[in-house]
Amino acid sequence: MPWDALPLLDGGPQRPRIERQAVTREFGGLTCYEVAAKVALERVPAAAELPFGWAASPYRGCQAGCRYCAGRRGHRYLGLDAGDDFDSRVVVKTNLADRLRRELASPRWQGDPVALGLTGDCYQPAEETYRLMPQIIRALAEAGNPFTVLTKSPLILRDAPELREAGKLTRARAAVSVGFVDEKIRRGLEPGAAGAQRRLEVCAALNDGGVPCEVLMAPILPLITDSADHLRATVRRAAEAGAVAVTPVVLRLPPGAREWFMAWLEREQPGLVPRYAALYGKSPAAPPEYRAGIAAQVAVLAETYGIGRSARGWKRRRSPARQLSLV
Repeated sequence: MPWDALPLLDGGPQRPRIERQAVTREFGGLTCYEVAAKVALERVPAAAELPFGWAASPYRGCQAGCRYCAGRRGHRYLGLDAGDDFDSRVVVKTNLADRLRRELASPRWQGDPVALGLTGDCYQPAEETYRLMPQIIRALAEAGNPFTVLTKSPLILRDAPELREAGKLTRARAAVSVGFVDEKIRRGLEPGAAGAQRRLEVCAALNDGGVPCEVLMAPILPLITDSADHLRATVRRAAEAGAVAVTPVVLRLPPGAREWFMAWLEREQPGLVPRYAALYGKSPAAPPEYRAGIAAQVAVLAETYGIGRSARGWKRRRSPARQLSLV
């Protein structure tokens, strides 16, 4: 069913603020708020410490339901909560490609690289219905503007031909988020996302298909997935998938994400609550010296496993049946 044929939803008298501006539809337990984007390109706050200066996102909210997602805070400004609403009520910017074309053509735009998908996965299940990404990729490619698509979803493989064609016109890359390879932790923190093994297979398929794909090692969880064994396992598996780079990102806990993540921590690992309170008591970010130490360890591991080098001395291993292992 095309997205514009989905049934409209009447929210009743207690409607969230976003419903005053949006066409509201519901399908499969998901509420979608269709809006016209006033701005496509948004600055990435320096505090986020991500390797991107600008971003564009067709969706706000995400069905992956990651407990730590920094994008949760934005739902509060829409009259929604940062918890269950973020997972089940998604804002859809149906005109984003057209808006992006206008902004990319502006003489004020300097052609900086753009990240796609910071406020919600570009390839979450809603994209199967709305199919916004092919138009967005084409808009960036036609403008010759470099970009990186961030995702946890195998649905990106649908658009591999578009990404490969875009790569003939500009620097077009993908970044698959794999912060850790422990499946038990993943099920608790990323309940709606594909498993780490599947994401690494996506990374391998993209690279094999001519679309450069890196691993965004996000988030690394202090005292949970920051041990030498955890880091080594994740970097090694990224190397086996042919990742062109690996970028570590330590967990951030801004308001919205903090409450949701800490509720999980209190339930699953209550003994760590005081230590997290100390680590994140004064800032959404872990202490600078801790982050620097993690970055240094990952850099050494990436060099050891040859990530980013054209020649490697081991055989890549990929199999859907392969069991996840820590080391």
